[in-house]
Amino acid sequence: MAFPDRIERTVHIGRPQEQVWAAITTAEGLGTWFGEAAEGEVKVGGTVELSWQSGDTARLRVERLDPQSVFAYSWHIYGLPESDPRRTYVEFTLTPDAEGTSLTVVETGFAQLDHDEHAKAFDGNTRGWKHELDELVAYVHG
Repeated sequence: MAFPDRIERTVHIGRPQEQVWAAITTAEGLGTWFGEAAEGEVKVGGTVELSWQSGDTARLRVERLDPQSVFAYSWHIYGLPESDPRRTYVEFTLTPDAEGTSLTVVETGFAQLDHDEHAKAFDGNTRGWKHELDELVAYVHG
C-alpha cells in the first residue's frame, strides 16, 4: 500500500498579492510568522535558516522563485536525523482573487519514507501547515 505523498492547503488572505509575497519571501516575514527569526538569502540556490527560542532550527534551500507567484524550497524531513539526506519539497503558489490573494501550499516527498517515518512526518506536517498558515494570515492582516 502506498503512503500519501502530498499535503495541500489553500488559504484566502484579504490582502494584495505583493503583501503576501513579501511575507513569504523575506527573512523578516519568514522570521515572524514561520519562525521566531530568519537569516539568509531568499534567492534560488540560497539558504534561509529559521530559528526558535527553543533552540530548534530549520534550513530552507530555495529551489524556485517566480516573482509574485511561486516560492519553493526543500527542507529536512521532520522526525529524521539532521544528517539524513532526504528532503521534502514545499511550493507556495499565489493567485489574486476577488478578496485579495489565494495562497496554496503543497509539500511533497513523503512517499520516500517507511511506515513509521511517514506517520510522524506526514501527520506532524499536516498539523504544522494548518498552524503556520493561520499564523501567516494573522501576520499579513497585522
